[in-house]
Amino acid sequence: MGHRIPEETIEAIRRGVDIVDVIGEYVQLKKQGRNYFGLCPFHGEKTPSFSVSPEKQIFHCFGCGAGGNVFTFLMDIEGLSFVEAAKRLAVKAGVDLSSYDENVGEGADGPASEAKAMMEAHALLKRFYHHLLVHTKEGQAALDALQARGWTMETIERFEIGYAPDVPDAAAKLLESRAFSLALMEKAGLLLKREDGRYVDRFRNRMMFPIHDHRGATVGFSGRSLGEGQPKYINSPETPIFRKGTLFYFFHEARVPIRKRQEALLVEGFADVISAVQAGVDYVVAAMGTSLTEEQARLLRRHAETVTICYDGDRAGMDAAWRAAEQLSALGCQIKVASLPDGLDPDEYIRVYGADRFVGEIAAARPLMAFKLERLRHGKNLQEEGDRLRYIEEALREISKLSSPVEKDYYVRQLAEEFSLSLSALYEQLSHHKREQPKPPEADAGRTEARPALAKKLLPAFQNAERLLLAHMMRSRDVALIVQEQVGGRFNLEEHQALAAYIYAFYEEGHEADPSAILSRLPGELRPLASELSLLPVADEVSERELADCIRHVLNRPKWLMLKEKEQEQTEAERRKDFLTAARIAKEMIEIKKMLSSS
Repeated sequence: MGHRIPEETIEAIRRGVDIVDVIGEYVQLKKQGRNYFGLCPFHGEKTPSFSVSPEKQIFHCFGCGAGGNVFTFLMDIEGLSFVEAAKRLAVKAGVDLSSYDENVGEGADGPASEAKAMMEAHALLKRFYHHLLVHTKEGQAALDALQARGWTMETIERFEIGYAPDVPDAAAKLLESRAFSLALMEKAGLLLKREDGRYVDRFRNRMMFPIHDHRGATVGFSGRSLGEGQPKYINSPETPIFRKGTLFYFFHEARVPIRKRQEALLVEGFADVISAVQAGVDYVVAAMGTSLTEEQARLLRRHAETVTICYDGDRAGMDAAWRAAEQLSALGCQIKVASLPDGLDPDEYIRVYGADRFVGEIAAARPLMAFKLERLRHGKNLQEEGDRLRYIEEALREISKLSSPVEKDYYVRQLAEEFSLSLSALYEQLSHHKREQPKPPEADAGRTEARPALAKKLLPAFQNAERLLLAHMMRSRDVALIVQEQVGGRFNLEEHQALAAYIYAFYEEGHEADPSAILSRLPGELRPLASELSLLPVADEVSERELADCIRHVLNRPKWLMLKEKEQEQTEAERRKDFLTAARIAKEMIEIKKMLSSS
């Protein structure tokens, strides 16, 4: 796989960690039988189809086909190289990998090396800016401004807030003195290049909020002006290490409390997060001032059952909250919405009313439908017949989207009581909206039962036979040797031929049966097949008769294909009235059938 870590060290790491514990940090897993199941972190779904086997130390999604072992899981979900994943797991396993280069296999100027340099530069500037804020006269005005917002020194230290000085090239000189390429630092979004060729700082005279990726590496900054300077915020641009549509502010620290509570508080801005954390709410993240993306929504869904949305209390904030709620609800999240009064955002609300009242507002957050009904009232005069009828119609349209019959009945009765309408009339109108609803992407999307979505595949006999052989081969060296001797490379499907070749090679190297170790040696395109086969519910031992039957199906497949070709040739010969040729083909078909019956 392009790494230089000794095989025995990799094995020590793999055996020193439990894949259930590792994946459990990202996915809510529930034990069912011998395996664990949860919602797949690699595609959106409402019914758990993601399986983890503690016995085999592998995972597989029966929905999208993703699969592998503990190394490939970390590589796929975090975008890590093999060595990076190995180092992360080595810490858990108690194995020292500090002497191995993360960028083995890539040139000094390769993408991984550039990304590493960018992150190191961000980490350096984070410390530099923080030092200037806390320990110098230049940063005193910024420090006073931050403390005037009610943020304590403990909070400022925790979030590593800093100050970028009002100097054209302070950061540029520091980076150059540490041998960073200034051209690369421009690509990293830290510097700007002037027409005269000089590099200057992107951030000047600003309070600096470092942004971390989900692993805790600093990948960007948001700089807020002091006073009324414009623009109010300057943010890092999109770079190879910073794509804001994939990140949440503070997620690297909030992930654990979110998983523990099974709930996330979603706010809009950095200041909202910082004030909320200081108020004692540590399960909070921000989408960094942009609309919630599909990738962010899926990330939250993987970690939390419930999401409470607390956006700015103005119209724009409430509209954004509605859109975010729709996205998260579609992925199966339970949604609550906290609407703050007077158009305040969470940071402003905490400064005006205090931490306790803010915590109370979050605790009193309303269900999504209650929030929607209130928003539908906005701008309408319900004393006027036209507005009243329009509100009822819009409310029924939203109620029809609910999956719970109890919820539907509750809100329909609420409408009937408020406007003195008959239940029968409302339900008749509701039925019209229900028929208009698009069919959900998953037939059982409304179910909450946590069970694997194991779709039974109707496959040809030879294909099922090949799959069973490969499944047993991954579990047994003896079976693999028998199949290698009798079948060799004569599997009928190319991907089966390729997987068999890797399995043969694995045992020829002297290894004992280990599906997870086999997966480590496979190219990415074979992992989904291998992980699926390793989780097939087959017996621990295969009988000689079953093994012989499977091998017979595999070897007879070409004969059956030949027989079908002969049948077509015979039909064509008879159509041409070439009865001599038809008779010859008939004799050939008899010989093929004899071979099939004798095998």
